[in-house]
Amino acid sequence: MRVLGIDFGDKHIGLSISDPLQLTAQSFGKYTLRGKKKDGKYFQDFVAQYEISEIVIGLPLRMDGTPGSRVEKTKKFANWLENTVGIPIVFWDERLTTKQALNIIRPQKMKSRSRKKIKDQVSATIILASYLENKRISSNDSEDH
Repeated sequence: MRVLGIDFGDKHIGLSISDPLQLTAQSFGKYTLRGKKKDGKYFQDFVAQYEISEIVIGLPLRMDGTPGSRVEKTKKFANWLENTVGIPIVFWDERLTTKQALNIIRPQKMKSRSRKKIKDQVSATIILASYLENKRISSNDSEDH
């Protein structure tokens, strides 16, 4: 079973997906929101096709850890998605992921417009990778005790 990573935006959603062993995160592109009915079908089909067992969504907290202005929209989307696909949603602190994504993208020789197009995908991959790493560490810690 795989984990889906999401970097939620008003129009575009960055996607990443784990390998079946949940060890690595790979960018899976970007989805453009098209309306509840089409979005619901897209995510239901995606979850079935890739055998998704869990969904991780970046939670846009401020640097001090308090909820940012986008938290409510993100939670509303997450609630809708959980009800639509019937899979539990996990929120993951996404502070600094956009900055990390830009640091990864910047050295690549590409135009600013191209960088913007992949920023959400890279952010989703960072969110998922850090979640998977934390999950492995937590699992190893519980096995040691």
